[in-house]
Amino acid sequence: MAAERALLVLEDGTTLPGTAFGAEGETFGEMVFNTGMTGYQETLTDPSYCRQIVAMTAPHIGNTGVNDEDPESGQVWVSGYVVREPARLASSWRATRDLDAYLRAEGVPGIAVRGTRLLTRRVRERGAMRAAISTLETSPEALLERVRASPQMTGADLARVVSTPAPYTISPAGPARYRVVAVDLGIKASTPRQLAARGCEVVVVPATTTAAQILAEAPDGVFFSNGPGDPAAATYAVDAMRGVLAAGRPVFGICLGSQILALALGLRTYKLRYGHRGVNQPVMDLVTGRVYITSHNHGFAAALQPARWNTDPVITGSMGHPSGWSTTGPGTTWSHVPQEALEPFETPYGPAMVSHVNLNDGVVEGLRLQQRPVFGVQYHPEAAPGPHDAADHFDQFCALLGRGSGATA
Repeated sequence: MAAERALLVLEDGTTLPGTAFGAEGETFGEMVFNTGMTGYQETLTDPSYCRQIVAMTAPHIGNTGVNDEDPESGQVWVSGYVVREPARLASSWRATRDLDAYLRAEGVPGIAVRGTRLLTRRVRERGAMRAAISTLETSPEALLERVRASPQMTGADLARVVSTPAPYTISPAGPARYRVVAVDLGIKASTPRQLAARGCEVVVVPATTTAAQILAEAPDGVFFSNGPGDPAAATYAVDAMRGVLAAGRPVFGICLGSQILALALGLRTYKLRYGHRGVNQPVMDLVTGRVYITSHNHGFAAALQPARWNTDPVITGSMGHPSGWSTTGPGTTWSHVPQEALEPFETPYGPAMVSHVNLNDGVVEGLRLQQRPVFGVQYHPEAAPGPHDAADHFDQFCALLGRGSGATA
């Protein structure tokens, strides 16, 4: 029996015919790509991929099947899945089913196309764009018309879509050292487990929880999670962040949570051309000089105000050392690090600084208040999937919890 055909159509008219796998039907979303060679199950179940069609740049996906231990949420969140070649056989002692069966059960269409390299280059050159996968429509022109009528990611408020409907608690194995409220903007299961492993009792609350409701839990600190959509649309989370900052509680934000922190500090966010998605993004800590290899999944970023840093912050050249940098060499040449990123800036909550930058393109990857126990990073220290380089960020947060609200970050 011949394999069922499917169509992938991008907003710019690019059409890639392929072979269907996963669920039958059609789906619409923003076309993005992920450079990770492993961790496809964590990618599929990451709520940050809500309303996105994800193409994997690794050529062979599904080799180890799917198991019941690795999901990062209770469902598959990607709208559609694009691979070059889905594995015909799942081989792992942990596997309970194969990828095709998993996507079928979750109602998520997939397509295998020979041109994933072409697709990735198209998205890199022209930016993330709307797209569709269909096993029903045979006319590329008709499908393209519907793609262009589908919702944009800019302005999309998706955190409340993926968030938990009610609070729940993750407890540590032993006595709780700290109490943390985690605002679920699209949280991954590994994150509260990382905090619980460090002795935190974690109360996970819905995305729309107010600052007053957060503070009523008497937390030692507040965590704002990753999540999907346009951070500027999540005004409720920005309001909650401001209330928590005004109360002086220690705060840690990751990914969308770090962008919410940026907005609360009076900065702005903007849409990246094609985003950062994968497990191999080099990020430099501007204070210590350490380079982390990090796991990313975001399509927006924080920027300084236009007078200080425009929407295309890629600047190359030689820069001086930031405060706190130490080196045995005569100097360091940094590419893509604007001088503005090395200077503190004022916020309603005291002076702040850019703490981390992406070494590929100079995008802001971290912010820190200098006189309050508050920081955020735009990547995933829980490493699910990805390297464990940044796991120490959870230790840094717990150290702030131990010092109380009067600590200096």
